Amino acid sequence: MRNNMEADQLDVIAVGAHPDDVEIGCGGTLASLAASGLKVGIVDLTDGEPTPGCPDPAIRLAEADAAAKSIGVTKRIILELPNRKLFDSFEARVALATEFRRYRPKVVLGLEGKTPMASPDHWQAAQITDAAIFYSRLSKWDDQFAGLPVHTIPRHVTYSLMFASDYSGKGSCQFVYDVSDTLEQKIEAIRCYATQFPPEKEHVFDRVRTLAATCGLAAGFNAGEVLTHTKPLGTRDLFKTLLLDA
Repeated sequence: MRNNMEADQLDVIAVGAHPDDVEIGCGGTLASLAASGLKVGIVDLTDGEPTPGCPDPAIRLAEADAAAKSIGVTKRIILELPNRKLFDSFEARVALATEFRRYRPKVVLGLEGKTPMASPDHWQAAQITDAAIFYSRLSKWDDQFAGLPVHTIPRHVTYSLMFASDYSGKGSCQFVYDVSDTLEQKIEAIRCYATQFPPEKEHVFDRVRTLAATCGLAAGFNAGEVLTHTKPLGTRDLFKTLLLDA
């Protein structure tokens, strides 16, 4: 069993409430991590349906598959939790924690929090992710997780959806990840969701580029994504850390 688990292990898992959340929030980061040789996965808590522009949930699933391939994702898992009715429940926490135990990531990227006047599912997903990271490491509870052994996730990082949070890169525990080389991959991935971003929503892609340029500017990059570590980051080598990308 251990050998099978090691073969299936993912280095990074990004969690979204719906297919397209991850691509919009941290698609450039995931593409960069995948290009570096890391095994990257995505877990969508719901299939995102129904939505006004999609005639069949199978179409949205095909879009999600194409988007994942365009940024080099190793595996995409879509859970069967209900869109529009997503709540931070025990069952939702266990469903996600089971995937964490199965794929044993070292880093989890999750939604940062509320998105005012947009889907409340995003805030629920943030809470579910936080709880599932905790559940994943709890011992004497394997019967709740298909017999999968405990797994401690070392790092939890959050990403924000467009203009929902502070993007200065100066906030507490924030940092800017350079996506200059993968911004177009991110755009391509978002474009895979043709049902969600038809021609009349072309302005969305201008906003993605503008936001990436603004975030990058704060750190001296052509394009960036602002991420937030859930705890202060430390270093034992100040000089090396400060000059890593200089």
